[in-house]
Amino acid sequence: MLDKIPNLKHLDSGNFFLIAGPCAIEGEDIAFEIAEKVHQLCTQFQIPYIFKGSYRKANRSRLDSFTGIGDEQALEVLKKVGQHYNIPTTTDIHTDEEAALAAQYVDVLQIPAFLCRQTSLLVAAADTGKVVNVKKGQFMSAEAMKYAVDKIRQSGNEKIILTERGVTFGYQDLVIDYRGLPVMQSFGVPVVLDCTHSLQQPNQASGVTGGRPALIETVAKAAIAVGVDGLFIETHPRPAEAKSDGANMLPLERLEAMLEKLVKIRKSIQ
Repeated sequence: MLDKIPNLKHLDSGNFFLIAGPCAIEGEDIAFEIAEKVHQLCTQFQIPYIFKGSYRKANRSRLDSFTGIGDEQALEVLKKVGQHYNIPTTTDIHTDEEAALAAQYVDVLQIPAFLCRQTSLLVAAADTGKVVNVKKGQFMSAEAMKYAVDKIRQSGNEKIILTERGVTFGYQDLVIDYRGLPVMQSFGVPVVLDCTHSLQQPNQASGVTGGRPALIETVAKAAIAVGVDGLFIETHPRPAEAKSDGANMLPLERLEAMLEKLVKIRKSIQ
């Protein structure tokens, strides 16, 4: 299925693929700074790379939280990044109407975890003909994601990715059940581990979601060892200055050393 994603390179390397970028599109300069570095590393390690950035953050803890720089402006940034580096791009959508809009700018449409059971949204995304990446809800079993896959397939679209992003574990924490990765792979689709949001700590007293980015490498290593197809990592050169989810993001300077280790693990299990 990955060969259906336009401009996705290094598919013959045997490596996992990487979805990476900032949490939100904060502006053109920072998007290009991140894309430049990640693209360079993925070329170096021969990792298929999809640039990620949310053009709008619809799910915020507080009303005054950053939501975006403007829909069309952010989508244009995504388009420019894709064209400049000749790489595929992805963003999340939240309503049926957004599917057709975002599909004009990106190659992969991401369905947020909270919306993975939203039938009309899945159908609208499928109808665009784009690749649809559905994040598994924090409240869902891996087995239940078969029905999300079925909805998209029955809408005439076979280009599907599933992403594990942790399961609710108490009120302010998540846990990863690695047994779910092969379960979702059994549906005949590539499966991704979202290393960033699996380590979120939502509903903090401050009203700003926390996280444990120091464990990103740990959970990524485990996922590669289990045989996951891809990884999702949000990264930023200065996480403390990020306008969205800075507490969850991997410092960009740490990405190279981590990818080097992950590629070695991948080779060791092939």
